[in-house]
Amino acid sequence: SGYDDAFMAQLEGNLNPFFQAMCRAQTLQIPHKRSSMISLDSIRRDPRWRDPNLHEVISMLRHPMDPVKSNAAAYLQHLCYENDLIKQEVRQLNGVPILVELLDHPKAEVHRKACGALRNISYGKDHNNKMAIKSCDGIQALVRLLRKSSSMEVKELATGTLWNLSSHEPLKMTIINQGLQTLTDEIIIPHSGWRRRDSVDASKPLSAEWTTVFKNTTGCLRNVSSDGAEARQRLRESEGLVAALLHALQSAVINKDADNKSVENCVCILRNLSYHVHKEIPGAERFQEPHAVHLMRTVGHQKKKNEPECCAGKRPKEEWFSQGWKNGFMERKYSTLDLPKCAELIKGLDLLYQPEVVRLYLSLLTCSHNHNTLEAAAGALQNLAAGHWAWSSYIRATVRKEKGLPVLVELLRSDVDKVVRAVAIALRNLAIDRRNKDLIGNYALRDLVANLPCGQQHPVKNLEGDTVVSVLNTIYEIITDNPENARVFIQGHAVQKLVAINKSSQSARETKAASHVLQTIWAYKELRHTLTKAGWNKSHFKPTASGVTKKPKNGKQNSDDITLPLMEKNQDVYSTLESNDRVGDGKGPVVERDALQAISERKHFIRAGRPAVGLMDNKPPPLDSWV
Repeated sequence: SGYDDAFMAQLEGNLNPFFQAMCRAQTLQIPHKRSSMISLDSIRRDPRWRDPNLHEVISMLRHPMDPVKSNAAAYLQHLCYENDLIKQEVRQLNGVPILVELLDHPKAEVHRKACGALRNISYGKDHNNKMAIKSCDGIQALVRLLRKSSSMEVKELATGTLWNLSSHEPLKMTIINQGLQTLTDEIIIPHSGWRRRDSVDASKPLSAEWTTVFKNTTGCLRNVSSDGAEARQRLRESEGLVAALLHALQSAVINKDADNKSVENCVCILRNLSYHVHKEIPGAERFQEPHAVHLMRTVGHQKKKNEPECCAGKRPKEEWFSQGWKNGFMERKYSTLDLPKCAELIKGLDLLYQPEVVRLYLSLLTCSHNHNTLEAAAGALQNLAAGHWAWSSYIRATVRKEKGLPVLVELLRSDVDKVVRAVAIALRNLAIDRRNKDLIGNYALRDLVANLPCGQQHPVKNLEGDTVVSVLNTIYEIITDNPENARVFIQGHAVQKLVAINKSSQSARETKAASHVLQTIWAYKELRHTLTKAGWNKSHFKPTASGVTKKPKNGKQNSDDITLPLMEKNQDVYSTLESNDRVGDGKGPVVERDALQAISERKHFIRAGRPAVGLMDNKPPPLDSWV
């Protein structure tokens, strides 16, 4: 006690009453009841009381007493909550480097409070704060803290800060380079339950833990996975990441818990990693379809009835391919295709495009009510069905065999614009398969047409222009080289809508897409009698001035590869700050938290009771997207 009194006396004049009282409360060896009497209210009644200014608070971060450091950091965390001006001033007063230094402090209370302050500072539209943290090696310090700390609260703060930092484009690759494997090993794999086994049944993996740490980490990886081809490939190759994410989603489906934010993040990551997978994975050229692509489009892979799943890494790719190519048409027509040879279990990035993941995405589309999850799951199927390589053919046929087409068609009735758009493009890519095209033409055209505007009058859904164009492009794919689908389209009284769009739409892209559909319909001479009988003539099918297509010099047709960015502009994390994620009542330090058998008869298209992309010049390639 004598030492403490002498030490505190030495501090007189150096600390304002606020910090004096807080330090005494934490350093004096007095009974709990006496120390609890030293409250903030009693301090405020002191005539010498005044709030410390920001410069004083920052200077206290370097004080030799650990309680002073932790209290100063906590006070900064409180001051920076939803206050961009204070955050800017902290940065200008060089408070950020000091807080980053404190992340390596041995005392848990100090580095915990410093991390909390950094999370609030990193939150917001001012990316200068994020760059300031990066400039003083803050990302490395946060990763080190994740590795050394066993405190769940500290891990929440560190991953939350990384989530905020990941929303700034220039920092995404830095986070990948310095923290990807740590995030995977320390958070994703343990919390997914992938490598943990049930205590009773050792062969049974445990379910995922939907913790805040897991949510923050998947949110961070969701952001960085949108950075580009290099970022996608780094995540694909991160050992255990893809398998852990798939296991987490499987446990969500099994436990009927598919609407939480972590599930949404996991699906979005996988959708991003599926983008351009047919172009970017090593050796992708070995899986490209032969020159007789038009023949491949007439058949889908027929999977054996009792063939087990290989999504969990139970069957090698060689066995999957050999079974597919031994069956019927493929064996006779495509024995020269360069098949992949693999004697090992399927693992790593190969899990992304195995046909068995189709069942997982369809399950999410069936059981989830989270619109972002629905969009991401449909987008993943869209990406996997894109491209002219062997796996895409298998994916398209597997969606049909797993009765996934009616699931997608049902979601066309959704009132959510982005869900309709993702589903429409997925159907367009799936329609590359001839059998799929016939089924989609019979059962989806009505719902596709229902999403179209009528001239300048948009339907009740008020879909965005990109979505309308996506629907038109899907219709175009369905009726191309298929006069029967075109006949169904005409019988559905859809020509009137197309003519109205072609003549009066304010969107040049909508007009062009509608024009292509009309020209395709009129090109079927066997349908002209039906059209003229209904009152239509050649003039109705001519393109308007804005819809005229100019062929490029190389003879190839153009297409806009529409993609969906992960985040909206000026948005800090994917979701804004949510009220139920805030902790604190305004009386103390407040934490700012960052704010998815072939069908041949109509009877198979039983609709569930719940409610549930690109402009082309001619025959466009399949579109991909990321979230």
